[in-house]
Amino acid sequence: MRLRYGAVIVGAMLSCSASGGVRNYVASIDQSHWNLETASPLQCTLTHTIPNFGTAVFNSRAGRSTDLNFVLEMKRKPERATRASLRSVAPSWRPGVPARRIVDLTYQAQFDAEVPKQAAWVMLSELEQGMQPTFYYQDWYNPVNQVAVGLSSANFQNSYFQFVACIDSLLPYSFEDIAFTVLNFREKNGELTSDSRRKLERIREYLSYDPTLELVLIDSYTDSFGSEAANLKLSHEQADKLKQFFVDSGINAERIVSQGHGEKRHIASNTSNRGRAQNRRVVIRMER
Repeated sequence: MRLRYGAVIVGAMLSCSASGGVRNYVASIDQSHWNLETASPLQCTLTHTIPNFGTAVFNSRAGRSTDLNFVLEMKRKPERATRASLRSVAPSWRPGVPARRIVDLTYQAQFDAEVPKQAAWVMLSELEQGMQPTFYYQDWYNPVNQVAVGLSSANFQNSYFQFVACIDSLLPYSFEDIAFTVLNFREKNGELTSDSRRKLERIREYLSYDPTLELVLIDSYTDSFGSEAANLKLSHEQADKLKQFFVDSGINAERIVSQGHGEKRHIASNTSNRGRAQNRRVVIRMER
């Protein structure tokens, strides 16, 4: 059914084109520019301006898995929910190449058009092959007309290869992965465990590219081994060390709230080594 729907739309477009009922938006060869607007280990953004219509935006962010988002930013948002068909068509200088369906979708009222992840990868692949991903839909301002919005593959290759290289260099974790972090420290010397040091280094690496945190909350806790006063002092020392870590990473000290709680708020039993190891912890929460 979806294939048939896409074919009906394209057929209608060709029919309307002959009678002048199609509004086409696509950059000419001279107008076609692809720009790698953002290129960092946190985010990669590739944009393409469609004259008199809007901007096509491919975006990928740091995270555990490689993502890809596509948004067709429109100067005029849809007035109502509208069915659309996204197809890969040959540009005018490649006659005789058949069109291929990519996906059918719905434009939501007053929102830009988004494309699912898999379809966004297909769009990039089609552009790399010199094809022109094109959105077809009925004009929501004038139902008599059809609209075709195409992404030109002209001048695409260089920016595309830079975009792919940027994606390959993204960090394998996101802000959400580090925004709530629990560190543990050893019983005898109060030093962080090796696993916690790795977590802290991951935070340091992320902040080196994005130091714009609004708030950092640091709460340090101990087990009940030793005197209560000594444990309270140790928790304050741990919290102060972590606060200095964030200051050294470029965060304004006024945005950091650190507290030592000593033996309060245990999360495990203190009767076993494992339980005490869980209680000796520093909880870091970050907001931006």
